[in-house]
Amino acid sequence: QDYYGKELQKTEDLKTNACITSSKPVRKAVRDALERVHEEVVAKYYGCGLVVPECLESCWILDLGSGSGRDCYLLSQLVGEQGHVTGIDMTEGQVEVAKKHIAYHMEKFGYRKPNVEFLQGYMEKLGDAGLADNSYDIVISNCVINLAPDKRAVLQEAYRVLSPGGEMYFSDVYASQCLSETVRKHRVLWGECLAGALYWKDLYRIADEVGFSPPCLVTASPITIGDKELESIVGDCRFVSATFRLFKVPGSSRAGPGQVTYNGGIVGHERELVFDANFTFKEGEVVDVDAEMAAILRSSRFAEKFLIQPSAA
Repeated sequence: QDYYGKELQKTEDLKTNACITSSKPVRKAVRDALERVHEEVVAKYYGCGLVVPECLESCWILDLGSGSGRDCYLLSQLVGEQGHVTGIDMTEGQVEVAKKHIAYHMEKFGYRKPNVEFLQGYMEKLGDAGLADNSYDIVISNCVINLAPDKRAVLQEAYRVLSPGGEMYFSDVYASQCLSETVRKHRVLWGECLAGALYWKDLYRIADEVGFSPPCLVTASPITIGDKELESIVGDCRFVSATFRLFKVPGSSRAGPGQVTYNGGIVGHERELVFDANFTFKEGEVVDVDAEMAAILRSSRFAEKFLIQPSAA
């Protein structure tokens, strides 16, 4: 709270590129939407890249660690007036900045009533903020889960509030090894999103224990530390900024491998949908997928965009 509420005043105050690593190329509609976000909201926002999944029309989205609200106001435009975006953050100053500009954005977007709300609270305790079971289509998070001491609680709560077939789409920082006590207690490294980084294998373990499908890696890029003192503290550990997608797949959707054909039609991805690092779906092209991916597509908001058949094999 102190680091993000008082110490950092602008993006340039960060000492590593952990919080400003770019993800995949940004499509024009997203760039245009970002330009309509108030300059104070953008200036006081610290996250890695843009966390914008596809197929968002009319979705209900929860942003964990929403900060000054940049991603919420961006997504507010993409879900449309029938959709809804909730942002939750533990830092009072950040939530105040986000709330201050609700009327400005709704007028700019031409909405009759707000489709965004901002709550102060903890992502490990979403129930305390009044967030109900099965109430969101998508949970996003932009480089903040590393700041939570209890990562399992965060994923458990995200799983709880997601509807069956819902998705957790999030970017964060991962480490090549388990971090030493010295690193994990370093104040600046915590604020820079490194000291709380998960050992990447632990993400797969926790996701499985909570009930999510195996993580789908979307993008990844190495993090550089431009500070000699911080470099000497982390030693030979390497860090990466990565975006993953996890799905809450109901058991009824599991029916073995399949053959899927993308029908097209997702705004901004009409001809080709890059789903993750392993699967790119081109309009009209038949693709063999494993049982896990078949279940994800069958149960999620992507279902109506695909023809899904049992595998011919």
